[in-house]
Amino acid sequence: MQQVANGVFLGSIYALFAMGYTLVFGVLDLLNLAHSAVFMLGAFIGLQLVVAAGWPLWAAVLGAIAAGGLLGVLIDRVAFAPLRRRADAHFAGLISSIALAIILGAVALGVFGPNSRRFPQGTFPGGRVEFAGASLSVLQLVILVLSVALMLGLDWLVRSSRLGRAMRAVAENPRAARLLGVDVERVTLITFALSSALGAAAGTMFALAFNLIRIEMGLAIELKGLAVIIVGGMGSLPGAMLGGLVLGLAEVFSIARIGSGWRDAVAFGLLFAILLLRPQGLLGRKAVREV
Repeated sequence: MQQVANGVFLGSIYALFAMGYTLVFGVLDLLNLAHSAVFMLGAFIGLQLVVAAGWPLWAAVLGAIAAGGLLGVLIDRVAFAPLRRRADAHFAGLISSIALAIILGAVALGVFGPNSRRFPQGTFPGGRVEFAGASLSVLQLVILVLSVALMLGLDWLVRSSRLGRAMRAVAENPRAARLLGVDVERVTLITFALSSALGAAAGTMFALAFNLIRIEMGLAIELKGLAVIIVGGMGSLPGAMLGGLVLGLAEVFSIARIGSGWRDAVAFGLLFAILLLRPQGLLGRKAVREV
């Protein structure tokens, strides 16, 4: 039960990060590879709001999420919007987002320096919670609850709200959505903002959970986020949730049973096996998108 609890906790952070990926891909059919830079910057911004600005932790987390949303707007306006009318807009946007991620990483390196950073001791009160034979720190439990709440809130937004209906219309057919009066540019901008807000939230929670913030922290989780959305089903928000949990549990159990050196090999081997059995992912479906 302890390993299950640890796996669910880690998987919830992976899922939160991956849902930002899959939101943009599912609605806009774009792969935003600057998402990992938002993950890293969200962690640094949260730290600075606590250390330099003296904000309480809850306000710093909200501030980092808001800053992530603004970064999403910047990513759309700089990396994707100028290329939207090109015939190769999807590929050009992919390369442009990689370039922007490198630029954001260089800016962060210049501002924050190359050294690892940590939250001050006592930023979050200690204590542990025992449940069904498993033990989680209060911090882990709060992060888990917040991650699940954000994921469920996003899923409700996409499924049930007016904005969500507009997003689904754009995902099915942007041209038809435009003809029906949907403001596709506005939906696109909001989608990028929500996606990056989730990425910043995941980065802040990851930094709090492991109390380690580095410039390169987004690079490793970027590959895991891509694996999660592919295994869960491209464009499927519930699939991203499930894929994140599968990856988190696979990593934790491989560390416990085999050793930390086998963690990535076991996790990605399991995900590869899932794709062999079900190429469209666990909750994906075969579909043709019109452009």
